Amino acid sequence: MAKKLLIAVVAIVGVLVLAAVGLALFLDANQFRPALAAKMGEALGRRVEIGNLKVSWLAGGVAAEDLVISDDPAFSKNPFVTAKSVSVGVDLRELIFSRSLRVESFTLSQPRVALIRATSGAWNFSSLGGGGSSSSGSMGAISVLVQKISIASGAISVQGLDGSRTARSYDAVDVTVKNLSLTSAFPFSVSANAPAGGKLTVNGEAGPFNLADIAKTPFHGAVTISRLDAAKTGLVDPASGIGGVIDFDGTLASDGTVLTTKGKATATGVRLLPGAATSSVPLAIDYESSFNTKSQAGTLRKADVSIGKAMAHITGDYKVSGATTSVRLMLRGTKMPLTELQGALPAMGVTLPSGAVVQQGVLDLELSITGPVDKLTISGPIASRNTKLTGFDLSEKMGAIASLTGLQRVGDTVVEELTGTVRMTPDGTQIDAFTMVVPAVGTLTGAGTISPKGEIGFPMLAKLREGAITSPVSSNGVNKVLAYGQTSGVPFRIQGTTSNPVFVPDVGRAVKGATDQLKEAAKNPDNIKKAADSLLDLFNRKKE
Repeated sequence: MAKKLLIAVVAIVGVLVLAAVGLALFLDANQFRPALAAKMGEALGRRVEIGNLKVSWLAGGVAAEDLVISDDPAFSKNPFVTAKSVSVGVDLRELIFSRSLRVESFTLSQPRVALIRATSGAWNFSSLGGGGSSSSGSMGAISVLVQKISIASGAISVQGLDGSRTARSYDAVDVTVKNLSLTSAFPFSVSANAPAGGKLTVNGEAGPFNLADIAKTPFHGAVTISRLDAAKTGLVDPASGIGGVIDFDGTLASDGTVLTTKGKATATGVRLLPGAATSSVPLAIDYESSFNTKSQAGTLRKADVSIGKAMAHITGDYKVSGATTSVRLMLRGTKMPLTELQGALPAMGVTLPSGAVVQQGVLDLELSITGPVDKLTISGPIASRNTKLTGFDLSEKMGAIASLTGLQRVGDTVVEELTGTVRMTPDGTQIDAFTMVVPAVGTLTGAGTISPKGEIGFPMLAKLREGAITSPVSSNGVNKVLAYGQTSGVPFRIQGTTSNPVFVPDVGRAVKGATDQLKEAAKNPDNIKKAADSLLDLFNRKKE
């Protein structure tokens, strides 16, 4: 009985002693604060400030308040990282018995991180770690061996030094790094909410650390992106007019200099030019690219773009110069079904006439895409064959021109062939060498422009199909004028908008052309005048 009592007394005394030691350490944990801040500053190569320290027995570590890590002065005078609270995992046995603080992990709760990219391509985090040579070591009573770093519910802002873009903010950022090492790879995971509600996750391995430039640390991982708004996230400059919401599954890998990406993306609500409407159908992209972080130049090895059953291929290169990315790409597609493409045409500023629907046809194109992304130039030849439009009667739209030639309404419009060379810029679209063969009408040729708002200006010439002239008018050489429509063409203009094109006779060109044609057949000036007057009557226009 006495022995048991003695054991109980010793146990109680031992507990009281440990409690006293723990209380003393709890009250005096700040004695380690200067050494801990200095050691962290040495490891990061940045000035580190730590607020009040408390021993957290339940968490097995030290809780710190108000952590501040300064930024590289070449980038900003504001903090690089701020956090209201930090949990530092320590070896409590070393803390109690050796009064040595052995740091094993860091957990930052709700930190704010400011990432800044210089026009040269360098980041403000590149110099992190430049002041240290190892992840473990000693400094007085401090020993650091970081086995885990965690960021919970963080916020990251990203911006450029040139100030041309506002900062993009990512919240709900969670980061986990385990088994941190300078000599081997270590696993990491990152997840975050992007602006406008997108979500991204990366899981992979990084390391060993490049202490000369932490941004050159090699890594590889799997990437998942959902509902990422390209313009609002800052992937492209909103001024470029390019936009869309992206879902992506793929991989990232970097050897420290060359970053390679590949995977499959789906983009919805796509637009490619300022003022363009959005595509009503999704675009699927299977691509591979590489980017040299030193030269700031990249290569798009492949990008297979699918819109339903229609497929096109993009290859080329791009270069980042300051805040602007310039591209030099080629877009090629053959025998692409227009029925699949019509929903995507508005993204390129192409709008079908109101009520018109493509029922059949194929499209070939070979377009170059060049220049800065905010001022893209898209140019090259296009050709379509055997296209059928329902809800659009070209003969009816031609109005007075149709009445001149005796054309009958045909309902749907069949375009046997359409060719031309396009040039699309933010200022509008230019189409040259435009030729359209419509069996019910003839061959229409010309050139013109389409403004960013869809306003049309096309001087055209219609060479009528054989047998199209059915007018009974036969006096004063008018038959000669009508025959001119088959041999030399009837001039007219397409005005209005792409959604509501208006076909009007080009009287000035018609009179001049008819007059030139009749000069040889009618030497009498009076006959020429009568023929011209008759032509004006047919156009229902008064002679000016």
